[in-house]
Amino acid sequence: MHELIQLTERNFYIQSPAKIGLIKLTDNEVCLIDSGSDKEAGRKVRQVLDAHKWKLTAIYNTHSNADHIGGNKYLQAQTKCKIYAPDVECAFTRHPVLEPAFLYGGFPMKELRHKFLMAQESDAEYLTPESLPDCLEMINLPGHFFSMAGFRTSDDVIYLADCLASKSALEKYGITFLYDVGAYLSTLEKVKGMTAKFLVPSHSDVTENNISELAEFNIAKVNEVADTIIKLCAEPLNFETILQKIFTRFNLTMTFEQYALVGSTVRSYLSWLKENGRLEAYFEGNMLLWRKI
Repeated sequence: MHELIQLTERNFYIQSPAKIGLIKLTDNEVCLIDSGSDKEAGRKVRQVLDAHKWKLTAIYNTHSNADHIGGNKYLQAQTKCKIYAPDVECAFTRHPVLEPAFLYGGFPMKELRHKFLMAQESDAEYLTPESLPDCLEMINLPGHFFSMAGFRTSDDVIYLADCLASKSALEKYGITFLYDVGAYLSTLEKVKGMTAKFLVPSHSDVTENNISELAEFNIAKVNEVADTIIKLCAEPLNFETILQKIFTRFNLTMTFEQYALVGSTVRSYLSWLKENGRLEAYFEGNMLLWRKI
């Protein structure tokens, strides 16, 4: 873990649960794409930097989930590097309690205020085209989270953040975290048509040339989850019952963390299906019910 793997003369990634991109800007200066899950990940990155006598100038966060920004605070304190995050993600990076609060839909209980859902705060600035070095181009990849971004490098490597789940993860869990289902499907269609020397998704294997097969598999799984929810709602159901049936259908185990993550995702599916005229929502007996149209 945390092995440095070279892709091109200037492009590398550090193998970790969420891959960390590393790009050489000069002979001795580098920037990172994300920073890992926590302070310990930051230490491992620092060891890589020190071993190569590289100076870290900036971290470009793809989005603000804790496993992508967890090393920010440590690395910024150690190296005085700049940190950038896109749009809404910048606010979550500066105020990480927003993540568990958003997922839960209120003040998060202590079981949700831990490093897997709430990173340490870091002094992030808004990511703009002007904040990027000449060798990087930002790619908008919304859907998994609010304003997630990827990056294409001048030597034809694309860092894809969390817009693709691995085939093994999808086969094991069936449902993965999403914020905006419609935007996510649009992003997958965009990614399906991308070509590059290397494509680097955070949680799946690096591929060469294109990643269309995995994108198609992700699209199919999104549609499978949507169809499952519609079938469950053949009779009117409230949210908690839908969530219970989703956990049972996909053989998931309910915990506080999974309740928040999967629950938020199911709410996003319900919104998308309602907006697309496939479900209706109405109130009866002071309860919000969902039903197939």
